[in-house]
Amino acid sequence: MVLYFGSFNPIHRGHIALAEYAVKHNLGDEVAMIISPHNPFKHNWMQAAETDRYEMAEIACRNSQYPEQIKPSVIEFLLEKPSYTVNTLRHLVENYGEQMEFAILMGSDLINQLPRWREPEYIIENFDLYVYPRPGEEMAFSTPRTTFLADAPTFDLSSTAIRDALERGEDASAMLDGEVLEYIRKRGLWTMAYKLTTLTAAIGQDKENEELYIERGKCYFRQQAWGSAINDFRRALELNPENKEAAQFIEMTQEILEFRYTDIYNP
Repeated sequence: MVLYFGSFNPIHRGHIALAEYAVKHNLGDEVAMIISPHNPFKHNWMQAAETDRYEMAEIACRNSQYPEQIKPSVIEFLLEKPSYTVNTLRHLVENYGEQMEFAILMGSDLINQLPRWREPEYIIENFDLYVYPRPGEEMAFSTPRTTFLADAPTFDLSSTAIRDALERGEDASAMLDGEVLEYIRKRGLWTMAYKLTTLTAAIGQDKENEELYIERGKCYFRQQAWGSAINDFRRALELNPENKEAAQFIEMTQEILEFRYTDIYNP
């Protein structure tokens, strides 16, 4: 079985094309799209709810060329969080290792990060790694069991870019399965209102995180809610007086206000 780990936030056409490639080229009998509940290198507020990401993955897998061989997995939802790949692999080997062998499908950007992962030696010594190319990311690290998939499909797509496009109200139909896009619309995912709500909830849990205030400030800035934007940027600057981004946004916001409301600033 080929294990394809990811946040899938959201799952897009590139993810499915690579899973289809793995099946077509007999890299394994099945491909399990393992949805990570929390990437240790990412912030929780960036991720949609686990149930939403699973539902979208299920839709995309069902609409793939090989729906019987490409399926989403919730295994990491059941394990200790934050999720680490090595813990998931050990669980799978201990519980299913006598029935099947496991390999890992990953991008050239991820294998370059592998030495930073928790207990990379276990992964390096025990698993075949199938690495597909990522634009602008040459494979700089490999293992004795690494196979580089030079002819695998490449897509200049990222879940981050898709989320940004959705927040701006742009057409994302070329990047997402049609039913996945409809699900996103029905659930109101990755709108500006959604981002503000998730950031406010995150700030409620972590009031000393300057990055959260900057991100929410940017949302207010884009909505021209100048007072709320300045308040968030000032709070970020209070938490870290060296934060240049917060200072720059305060300066830009004040310049806009001075230009638009000259009667207030120059009575």
